[in-house]
Amino acid sequence: MQIKNLMSEDIITVDKDQNLTDALKLLRKHNVSRLPVTNNKELVGIISERDIADKLGSSKYENMPASRLHISSVMVKDVITVPQTMQLGEVAKIMLEKGIGSVPVMNEDKMVGIVSKADFVTLAVGIAFDKITVKEIMSKELISISPTERIIHARRKMLESHVGRLPVVDDGELVGMITSKDLMRAFIEFRKSVPEKYQKSQIKDLLVEDIMSGNPTFVSKEMSITEVSNIIMETGFNGLPVVEDGEVVGIITQTDILRLIEKLES
Repeated sequence: MQIKNLMSEDIITVDKDQNLTDALKLLRKHNVSRLPVTNNKELVGIISERDIADKLGSSKYENMPASRLHISSVMVKDVITVPQTMQLGEVAKIMLEKGIGSVPVMNEDKMVGIVSKADFVTLAVGIAFDKITVKEIMSKELISISPTERIIHARRKMLESHVGRLPVVDDGELVGMITSKDLMRAFIEFRKSVPEKYQKSQIKDLLVEDIMSGNPTFVSKEMSITEVSNIIMETGFNGLPVVEDGEVVGIITQTDILRLIEKLES
């Protein structure tokens, strides 16, 4: 299958000279996690929730409100694109090798669509995926965090581990999930509500339990990939913790499903 048959043609873009607040509004309004960045309708970058969380949580920008940051200072400039005629297995391989969540799709020099991991998940249903279980493809090396750790530590863990979400575990029990979207929103709200002169000291008081999502959805090792894909599509979650006998034993993400599809396609 060519990638043009899977991509979304409804492209939401943001101009490089707009400020971060504009990007946040678009992300929220259209319920997407990344935006292509343009300059005079030409693709010049891409910006994601993770990029924003990383930037707003850094010491360099800790006192700067989102309204004063331009898209151009946060976006990833070296954008990887694919032609619309490329086979989906090849696109999946590129996304995995580069560690990216989406790629703009081009027809010559014009951007005609965008494809994300979420689009690939829609393919992971049906007879072939009914026969594959979570335990066969899940990530067993679990990176988790305690509810009483600081959110700046959660940000550092995500950065160092190249992940966008962390299960929150207390005394071996799953009590929540924290994502780059949670961090992004927390940093923005913190800047709005706390006077600038107090931000550097008070950011250390913000804990994971203050912003995490409680009562997280989880799956079992024996569930099929079709079942998991349907949950991901219904909830919009990018990843789900895997629980056995009350203990978190792994996590299954859109990346794991993308890797499976790439393997089957090749």
